[in-house]
Parts: sequence; C-alpha cells; structure tokens
Amino acid sequence: MVSSYSPLPRVKAPLAGLTTLGVLVGAWLMADGVRAQAQPPRPPSAAASADAAGGTIEALPVSRPVRIRIPAIHVEAPLIALGLLPDGTLDVPPGNLPQVAGWFQDGTTPGSAGTAVTAGHLDSATGPAVFYDLGALRAGHTVEVDREDGSTAVFTVDRVELVPGDAFPDARVYGQSDRPELRVITCGGAYSQSTGTYQGNTVVYARLTGVK
Repeated sequence: MVSSYSPLPRVKAPLAGLTTLGVLVGAWLMADGVRAQAQPPRPPSAAASADAAGGTIEALPVSRPVRIRIPAIHVEAPLIALGLLPDGTLDVPPGNLPQVAGWFQDGTTPGSAGTAVTAGHLDSATGPAVFYDLGALRAGHTVEVDREDGSTAVFTVDRVELVPGDAFPDARVYGQSDRPELRVITCGGAYSQSTGTYQGNTVVYARLTGVK
C-alpha cells in the first residue's frame, strides 16, 4: 500500500493557516473489504453543538507536554514536538508512528495562557490512528495533558466541529486567547480518492479547568 500526505498551507503568524494537519492518505480506507467497515465518527452539525458551561482556571507555567489522554475515546499517546517544514507548513507525526500525536512547539504549551495546538493522524495504511474517534467527543468530555514538570493539565471540551479544508476558520481555531485553551485536530469529512486527501478537519476546542 502507498501512503502520502496532502499539501499543507503556509502558517500565518502566529498560528493561522494550519489547515490539514493530520491528513494521511488512507490507503487503508481504499483496501478491498475495508470500505464496508464503519466510518470514523463525525461531530454534530454546528447547529447541534453547544459550548460546555463553566469557566477556566489560572494558567500554568510554561512546561513541555509529554503525553495526551482522552478518556472518552480511550486515547493515551505520547506527544512529540512538531515544527515547520521549509515551505512554512506544519510538520506532522511520522507516518510510521500512527499512534503518536504532536504539538506545535513554537506555540503555546498546553496549560499556559494562550491557544495550544495538538494534532494527529486519523488513519494509516494499517488501520485506525490515534485520533480516529475524535469526532465522537462532545462538550463536557475531558482531555488530559501530562507535562514535563510533573503536572497534568485537564481541559474540558467546549465543542467539536467538522470544518471544510477549503474554508478553514483560522481566527476561530488558532486565534490567541487570554485564557489557557487547547485545540486537538485531525483530518475528517469525506475522503477523496482522486486527490488522496480528506476534505475537512475535525477540531476540538477545550479550556483548562483543572490540574493534577
């Protein structure tokens, strides 16, 4: 089977424009017999989604993230640092490590004031990847990020949405915040066999609500 990545748009300062962060060409999706399997879960429509109630807590000091856990969808994965490629696009976790997630190392560290960005693959040539079930998250679910300083930042999901890749809401996803927030992103929507890419992205919006 052959896998490749779709083109990634340039990053606009400070974080805008990281459109298809987790896109991995799904040779696995095209294999004989695989198309009959259930498709990845999708977020509710925008009209059906709602923000979780409640506020946030004081931001934590800067500390590198090392692991991400999402109990509701049984995710527990190491986090590796992601930088920018020479063309100004965000790198992605290696294709041969589909169960590893990444974080944008030149941006906010999860738990600190601002908008931290994490990303991972939806699928791989061998099966579902780390964020295959991301679209099943709903407001009120939690995302935990273990940090190098020994603390665990606990984020509460506000909403989850499927956004089109050709009209990615840069300001909404990557706009900086005075409070500590987290985005978790993977590919989503329909898979195009002609282009070898997914046509959108699943985006999770969350805010810091606890620390362990």
